[in-house]
Amino acid sequence: MDVSVAMWGLTIGGLCALIAADFFIGGRKPHEVSLKEAGIWTAVWVALAALFGLGLLVFAGGQPSGEFFAGFITEKSLSVDNLFVFVLIMAKFAVPTVYQQRVLMVGVLIALVLRAVFIAAGAAIISTFAWVFYIFGAFLIWTAWKLIQEARADEEETEFEENRLLKAVEKRFPSTDGYHGTQLFIVENGKRLMTPMLIVMLAIGTTDVLFALDSIPAIFGLTQDPYIVFTANAFALMGLRQLYFLIGGLLKKLVHLSYGLSIILGFIGVKLVLHALHESGAHVPEISIPVSLGVICAVLAVTTATSLYASRKQALAEAGNGESRLRDKDSADV
Repeated sequence: MDVSVAMWGLTIGGLCALIAADFFIGGRKPHEVSLKEAGIWTAVWVALAALFGLGLLVFAGGQPSGEFFAGFITEKSLSVDNLFVFVLIMAKFAVPTVYQQRVLMVGVLIALVLRAVFIAAGAAIISTFAWVFYIFGAFLIWTAWKLIQEARADEEETEFEENRLLKAVEKRFPSTDGYHGTQLFIVENGKRLMTPMLIVMLAIGTTDVLFALDSIPAIFGLTQDPYIVFTANAFALMGLRQLYFLIGGLLKKLVHLSYGLSIILGFIGVKLVLHALHESGAHVPEISIPVSLGVICAVLAVTTATSLYASRKQALAEAGNGESRLRDKDSADV
């Protein structure tokens, strides 16, 4: 897909306008986000992504449109995994509920900028070295296997560990113990201090880089067009803040999410290896975008359904055990 500099500028300008509208309409004043507000804004961002994909269909054809939707759905599903870590970060830094929306907004913007750098670097490498597809494919297959191992081990993270950047920032710049509204810096006793608000924003943004290590190769497995890769990432990330408040309470019920994501990553990894072999001249089948989109949607649908069923079954079992213990206690008292 041949995208001019003017189109790049128009796209980035349009995304900036949408982010500004999101901020001034829903995020300018710190407040607790209701489920209704989160649901409306989530629907708005999904609708905007759908309109963009349909625009590609009209002006660029079915191939770019299909690649965008496949990339968007993949990035959106992988970003749900980010929310588990975001919950841990919010708890680690004891962020008041009223300020969580501002933290996520700035943190996601930092993540978007960092991902743009990753995408530019990935596109440059791919255009120069075709064999990098073998590395990307092998890495995704290894990541998929690692996710399955972690899911089978059933090990839950209970604490967020700060990365080196955060530790360096906290060590070098003195900070306050408490929050001071949405201020990032304050002057106290003539000394300029950093507030926890800035630290937690950096934590959200820089932690996303770790997730980009598998999500960026994954979307390059669906399309090698930098324009589609960037826009799919942008639309997936920009609705992440509202999704955090909408499904925050449901995250623990997605017990099979890791299995679903591992299948998707493994599938795209195999697709990348096949593409690399095809580029090398080998006569191997290539997986089309419609097939990729169908597999991704089917895996997510099955994973969600089985997760909710398993969670409901576990809840009923726990309720039954609770009633049984209560009856045993009453019998003992008698």
